[in-house]
Amino acid sequence: MALSAFSNIKKLFGGSVTSDSERNELFKEALLLVLARAADSDTSVRAVEVETVRKIVERETGDGISDADVRVASASELYERAPLSSYLSQVSRSLLPAQRSSIVRCLNEVIQSDLKVTVHEIDFFNQVVSALQATPAEIAGLVADE
Repeated sequence: MALSAFSNIKKLFGGSVTSDSERNELFKEALLLVLARAADSDTSVRAVEVETVRKIVERETGDGISDADVRVASASELYERAPLSSYLSQVSRSLLPAQRSSIVRCLNEVIQSDLKVTVHEIDFFNQVVSALQATPAEIAGLVADE
C-alpha cells in the first residue's frame, strides 16, 4: 500500500508540508507508522493488535489496509535511518492539534486492545506523546473547534 512507503514523512526532511492535502497524507502515514510500531512495542505482535490497527486506520483515514501492510509498517526501513521520535518531532510541526490528538487517542486504543498493558507499551506511549509535542489537552482529546 502507498501509505507504508511513508513518502510524505521522508519529504519533510527536505522541506515542509504546504497544503491541506499534504498535511492529510502526512497524518495518515504518521498514524500508520505509530500504530504499527505500537503493535510491536511489547516485542510480540498479537493478531488482535494488528486487526485493531487495520480497523483504526480505516476508520480514521478511510483507507483500507491489510495485515501485511501493518506488519511491513512495523518493520519499516525508516527505523534503520533514525528513531521514530525523530520522525515524529518533524511531523508534529505540520500536524493540526486535532490530528495529534487523534494519533494519541488511537495509540491508546491499540495498546489496550489485547487487554494487557506492558511497561514497554507505556514507555512507547510516553515517547510518542513527547515526540509529537502533544499538549495535556491534546492527550485528553480536548481540541478547540476550528
